[in-house]
Order: sequence, then structure tokens, then C-alpha cells
Amino acid sequence: MASALVRRICQAYPMRAIDRLSQPQRVVIVVALGLVLAVAGSFVTSLGSPATGWFAYSPLTSGVFTSGPSIPSWLSLIIWLVLIAVWAAASIRLLKPSPAGDA
Repeated sequence: MASALVRRICQAYPMRAIDRLSQPQRVVIVVALGLVLAVAGSFVTSLGSPATGWFAYSPLTSGVFTSGPSIPSWLSLIIWLVLIAVWAAASIRLLKPSPAGDA
């Protein structure tokens, strides 16, 4: 009984807040969420990757830069697929029409 009440409270308030948003506001939230997830995905998939770029330009350096350890490609793929799935699920929920009875 208590878990049902907690679930009802947790689902009721955020959903009512989302239902009060207009369609353009919902689109802005979906785009912002996509950007946030893209930045988070780029950060997570670049952890442990070697320093590249200008510093790896051989004629201007005396040191040798080799590719160091980084996350495997399959793990990067899984991270991106999970982030895309989260974004798609949140987008579906945000862009779902409001119930007719609450309008």
C-alpha cells in the first residue's frame, strides 16, 4: 500500500508539470535534453583516450605520441545506444499529447 502511494505521488507531480507545458516548450526541452546527453556521451566516451590534436603533430615535437588506452569501440557503441534510447523514451513522453480531461 505504501509503495503504491509513493509511486502515485512520484508519477503524479512530474507528469502534471509536463502536462502544463505548451508544445513549443516541450520541443525546447527535448532538444536541450538531446544536447545534454550528447555532451555527456562525448565526455564519457572520451575518458581514457589519448591526448591528440596539436600536441601529436610530429614535426613540432621531440616526443613520440602513441595512442594510449581508450575504451573499446563496442563499449562506446553501447554507451551511445543507451543515451539515444533514454532520449527517445523521454521525447516520446514529453511530446505525448496531454490528457483531454486535464486541459
